[in-house]
Amino acid sequence: MGSSTKRLVSRAYARIYDVVARIPRGRVMTYGQVAVLAGLPRAARVVGYALRAGLSKRPLPWQRVMGQKRKGAACITIRDPIGAALQRRLLEKEGIVFSQAGMVDLGTFGAFPGELPKARQSRQ
Repeated sequence: MGSSTKRLVSRAYARIYDVVARIPRGRVMTYGQVAVLAGLPRAARVVGYALRAGLSKRPLPWQRVMGQKRKGAACITIRDPIGAALQRRLLEKEGIVFSQAGMVDLGTFGAFPGELPKARQSRQ
Protein backbone atom coordinates (compact mmCIF):
# COMPACT_ATOMS: atom_id res chain seq x y z
CA MET A 1 0.00 0.00 0.00
CA GLY A 2 1.46 3.35 -1.06
CA SER A 3 1.84 6.27 1.33
CA SER A 4 -1.01 8.27 -0.26
CA THR A 5 -3.35 5.28 0.08
CA LYS A 6 -2.30 4.84 3.70
CA ARG A 7 -3.11 8.50 4.39
CA LEU A 8 -6.57 8.13 2.79
CA VAL A 9 -7.31 5.01 4.82
CA SER A 10 -6.00 6.66 7.97
CA ARG A 11 -8.28 9.70 7.46
CA ALA A 12 -11.29 7.50 6.70
CA TYR A 13 -10.67 5.38 9.79
CA ALA A 14 -10.28 8.51 11.94
CA ARG A 15 -13.69 9.77 10.75
CA ILE A 16 -15.22 6.38 11.50
CA TYR A 17 -13.67 6.34 14.98
CA ASP A 18 -15.02 9.85 15.66
CA VAL A 19 -18.57 8.72 14.82
CA VAL A 20 -18.34 5.52 16.86
CA ALA A 21 -16.95 7.42 19.86
CA ARG A 22 -20.11 9.58 19.89
CA ILE A 23 -22.64 6.73 19.99
CA PRO A 24 -24.38 7.19 23.35
CA ARG A 25 -24.49 4.48 25.98
CA GLY A 26 -27.63 2.36 25.59
CA ARG A 27 -27.88 3.12 21.84
CA VAL A 28 -26.64 1.36 18.73
CA MET A 29 -25.92 2.23 15.12
CA THR A 30 -25.53 0.05 12.05
CA TYR A 31 -22.30 -0.16 10.09
CA GLY A 32 -24.08 1.65 7.26
CA GLN A 33 -25.22 4.51 9.50
CA VAL A 34 -21.70 4.98 10.81
CA ALA A 35 -20.40 5.03 7.23
CA VAL A 36 -22.92 7.71 6.18
CA LEU A 37 -22.11 9.92 9.17
CA ALA A 38 -18.38 9.48 8.53
CA GLY A 39 -18.91 10.79 5.00
CA LEU A 40 -18.41 7.35 3.45
CA PRO A 41 -21.85 6.40 2.10
CA ARG A 42 -22.16 2.80 0.94
CA ALA A 43 -18.96 1.83 2.76
CA ALA A 44 -20.38 -0.23 5.64
CA ARG A 45 -17.69 -2.88 5.19
CA VAL A 46 -14.99 -0.25 5.62
CA VAL A 47 -16.48 0.50 9.06
CA GLY A 48 -16.10 -3.17 9.95
CA TYR A 49 -12.51 -3.20 8.72
CA ALA A 50 -11.72 -0.07 10.72
CA LEU A 51 -13.17 -1.48 13.92
CA ARG A 52 -11.40 -4.79 13.42
CA ALA A 53 -8.09 -3.00 12.79
CA GLY A 54 -8.35 -1.29 16.18
CA LEU A 55 -6.09 1.60 15.24
CA SER A 56 -7.90 4.17 17.38
CA LYS A 57 -5.74 5.75 20.05
CA ARG A 58 -8.71 5.90 22.42
CA PRO A 59 -11.11 3.24 23.68
CA LEU A 60 -14.13 2.92 21.41
CA PRO A 61 -17.58 1.54 22.19
CA TRP A 62 -17.25 -0.95 19.30
CA GLN A 63 -20.06 -3.07 20.70
CA ARG A 64 -22.58 -0.35 19.77
CA VAL A 65 -22.07 -0.95 16.04
CA MET A 66 -24.23 -3.71 14.59
CA GLY A 67 -25.28 -5.13 11.25
CA GLN A 68 -28.65 -4.19 9.79
CA LYS A 69 -30.76 -7.31 9.40
CA ARG A 70 -33.84 -5.65 7.96
CA LYS A 71 -35.30 -2.15 8.03
CA GLY A 72 -35.59 -1.12 11.66
CA ALA A 73 -33.67 -4.06 13.12
CA ALA A 74 -30.00 -4.72 13.81
CA CYS A 75 -28.13 -7.83 14.83
CA ILE A 76 -24.71 -8.99 15.92
CA THR A 77 -22.68 -9.94 12.85
CA ILE A 78 -19.46 -11.10 14.51
CA ARG A 79 -18.89 -14.67 13.35
CA ASP A 80 -16.65 -15.61 16.26
CA PRO A 81 -19.01 -17.00 18.94
CA ILE A 82 -16.89 -15.65 21.80
CA GLY A 83 -16.76 -12.15 20.28
CA ALA A 84 -20.50 -12.24 19.55
CA ALA A 85 -21.29 -13.32 23.11
CA LEU A 86 -19.07 -10.54 24.47
CA GLN A 87 -20.79 -7.93 22.28
CA ARG A 88 -24.24 -9.11 23.41
CA ARG A 89 -23.21 -9.10 27.08
CA LEU A 90 -21.78 -5.57 26.83
CA LEU A 91 -24.91 -4.27 25.10
CA GLU A 92 -27.23 -5.94 27.60
CA LYS A 93 -25.25 -4.27 30.43
CA GLU A 94 -26.11 -0.95 28.74
CA GLY A 95 -29.81 -1.84 28.75
CA ILE A 96 -30.15 -2.98 25.13
CA VAL A 97 -32.86 -5.61 24.76
CA PHE A 98 -32.60 -8.40 22.20
CA SER A 99 -35.59 -10.19 20.70
CA GLN A 100 -35.74 -13.98 20.82
CA ALA A 101 -34.37 -13.95 17.27
CA GLY A 102 -31.36 -11.90 18.42
CA MET A 103 -32.54 -8.62 16.90
CA VAL A 104 -32.33 -5.11 18.36
CA ASP A 105 -35.13 -2.68 17.52
CA LEU A 106 -33.54 0.43 16.03
CA GLY A 107 -36.70 2.44 16.69
CA THR A 108 -36.14 1.89 20.41
CA PHE A 109 -32.38 1.56 20.75
CA GLY A 110 -31.01 3.22 17.64
CA ALA A 111 -28.91 6.35 18.07
CA PHE A 112 -31.20 7.84 15.42
CA PRO A 113 -34.67 6.33 15.86
CA GLY A 114 -36.17 6.09 12.40
CA GLU A 115 -34.11 7.44 9.53
CA LEU A 116 -30.84 9.35 9.64
CA PRO A 117 -31.25 13.10 9.31
CA LYS A 118 -31.31 13.93 5.58
CA ALA A 119 -28.65 16.65 5.88
CA ARG A 120 -26.20 14.11 7.24
CA GLN A 121 -26.94 11.48 4.60
CA SER A 122 -25.79 13.75 1.81
CA ARG A 123 -22.54 14.74 3.52
CA GLN A 124 -19.47 13.65 1.56
